[in-house]
Amino acid sequence: MSRDTPRQPTVEWQVCGICNYDCSYCIQSRETRQGHPSPADVERFLAFFRGLPGRWEIKMTGGEPFAFRGFMERIVPGLIAETPHTLSVLTNLSAPLPVLLRFAALTQGRLGIVSASLHLEHTSADDFLGRAMALRAALDPAVRMVVNQVLVPGRLGEVAAAQRAVEAAGLRWFPQVMKVGPGVFDYQADDVVQVRQLTGATPTPRQANLAPSYRGRMCWTGVEYFVLTQTGEAWSCRTARRFRDGFLGNVLTGAVTLRSAPEPCRYDICPCTVPANRGMIEGVGAAALAGEP
Repeated sequence: MSRDTPRQPTVEWQVCGICNYDCSYCIQSRETRQGHPSPADVERFLAFFRGLPGRWEIKMTGGEPFAFRGFMERIVPGLIAETPHTLSVLTNLSAPLPVLLRFAALTQGRLGIVSASLHLEHTSADDFLGRAMALRAALDPAVRMVVNQVLVPGRLGEVAAAQRAVEAAGLRWFPQVMKVGPGVFDYQADDVVQVRQLTGATPTPRQANLAPSYRGRMCWTGVEYFVLTQTGEAWSCRTARRFRDGFLGNVLTGAVTLRSAPEPCRYDICPCTVPANRGMIEGVGAAALAGEP
């Protein structure tokens, strides 16, 4: 099977649980949206990344990474100074602008993607875009920035208005269907029409997150992609973690052993587009394509 580009080895690292937002539609339970690694644990994570062979993309998520003081005090400087890896971040852009600009300066030449999540329950599109454009101006032009937004039922008119504002500002907008439990929200008939208008009829993983099923396709998660939690647990993918399947070890208490070969996907949902957009799902998506979240 031909490929447009090679796979991009990627770790999605939940650096902390704490978040300064409390969105009504957050897929993470309130019980998990708390806590962060200790200074000693941060050093163990950094040692793990120093020993990770090759050059990976480390996509740092939360919670909200910038809500954890250790993120800017040690994690980002440590990864830049002590590892060869590319950094990416998923953030709600609520950190003070000087902090965001310092992040841009620290990561010059090493930052891949900024995935900025717009949450209208906590900010306005205008305020969010002011921060986003200031950060965009401080980033290297090669850095890709995308604005993620959940298609919240009952608020799709506001979402559509935000989409127009984001695209008018010259930024890429990326819609995501709302997830609930192990699946996706069951939109009512009127909302279904608008959701399709916002996502397009048959979007690729680069255009929208519909949380599809890739059951039966060969998948490289657990080999060249894995999820790492703030407690050190490594899982082959997000769905595997939810079903307590695909455990790879723990960075903080032992070793992490990656799989040696791909396996057929055995799940009915892929809630995150990162594996597909990094080339992990055979026949779906491709790695290193411009603008993917």
